[in-house]
Amino acid sequence: MGRYQGDSTCVLFPTTVDQVQQLLKYCNDKRIAVCPQGGNTGLVGGSVPVYDEIIISMEKMNSIRKFDEASGVVISDAGVVLQDLDQYLSDYGYTVPIDLGAKGSCQIGGNVATNAGGLRLLRYGSLHGTVLGLEVVLPDGRVINGLKTLRKDNTGYDLKQLFIGSEGSLGIITGVSLLCPPVPKSIKVALFGLSSFKDAVLIQQKAKLQLQEILSACEFFDNSSMKLVCEHFNVKEPIEDSSIYVLIETRGSNDDHDTSKLNSFLENMYEECDIIDGTVAESGSQMKAIWFLRESIASAISESGATYKYDFSLPTPEMYSIVDAVRKELSNYPDPNVYGYGHIGDGNIHLNIMAKEYSEDLQNKLEPFVYEYTSNFNGSISAEHGIGQMKADHIHYSKSEIELEIMKNIKQIFDRNGIMNPYKVI
Repeated sequence: MGRYQGDSTCVLFPTTVDQVQQLLKYCNDKRIAVCPQGGNTGLVGGSVPVYDEIIISMEKMNSIRKFDEASGVVISDAGVVLQDLDQYLSDYGYTVPIDLGAKGSCQIGGNVATNAGGLRLLRYGSLHGTVLGLEVVLPDGRVINGLKTLRKDNTGYDLKQLFIGSEGSLGIITGVSLLCPPVPKSIKVALFGLSSFKDAVLIQQKAKLQLQEILSACEFFDNSSMKLVCEHFNVKEPIEDSSIYVLIETRGSNDDHDTSKLNSFLENMYEECDIIDGTVAESGSQMKAIWFLRESIASAISESGATYKYDFSLPTPEMYSIVDAVRKELSNYPDPNVYGYGHIGDGNIHLNIMAKEYSEDLQNKLEPFVYEYTSNFNGSISAEHGIGQMKADHIHYSKSEIELEIMKNIKQIFDRNGIMNPYKVI
């Protein structure tokens, strides 16, 4: 997005946990601010220094320590790239439980630190459930060595949960113990073109009821998003022009069973919904082509102009209403284009506004309007991107005063000198 630029003159690349300990202890003793950094793929400025903080990069801590085939648990350094970890696991017949557009450069430690969501959350849940243990270096140099591989551990407070989504504000994650699912033997992908978002809501509801254990993804994108991707990347629309598109993916272990279930679902949907057109991928290349339409939206927008990116959780029936509201709010602005897409299966919409250039006037028109709108529905101003620099001053739209007070108290316990990723989160 180009919105965040720091003035740091020092980037450090530790290769061991011991080096991270020494660095943080020194910085803590000297009151030197630190900005932990993974793959630097975030969208809210969480991994970018605000001023001259020292950057501690996890890039060279990139070893996969151990994989247990019996339990499906992998133990990895924080700096391992997500795609590399997935490729490693594929040799054993397993896969990572998250899938992100930035998988070729984001790191598993950063994924955990930001509680990254992505395309597989509907099937495998959030990292709060699949992360079994963490190794964390605290600001004073002490290490929480919690790399357990246990599914059950009911011995008091589950401290690792504090670091999942903490965005480097409490310590630096150096190791991750992650529960991984087997690679599915059967994958199906279908794309629907619909008359309205109301039909999209119905399809995701019925998909959960009728596809159940094989449903792995339920995504949506609007007509503007489809048009832009096809024009930007010079690809053809696979189905007739529609107002809203829904992508359904299933993953299972028996192809005949999954095919039968999907076909039954499709028949029911054509009877119950206003489906303009649809298609089911018949090959791996067709699956990739359909997924390309969804996964390329963000890059098509970013490469076409100045982009304002927002990431909200809203009640599913109300998700797309924020797109309509923003279009109405910006009706007097001739320049911006508004796009809506995201994970309808878990209530997460990505709202993107593209203009010819960044404008403080346009940003002031958008903020706090979009945050107030989300708060009115008791939604979240950050579904999966985090808070970082972008939303630190707006977190009160999603957290109460007492919640913020408790968060500040937790921050004080772990980081008394305030050196960890300052000016962000809270």
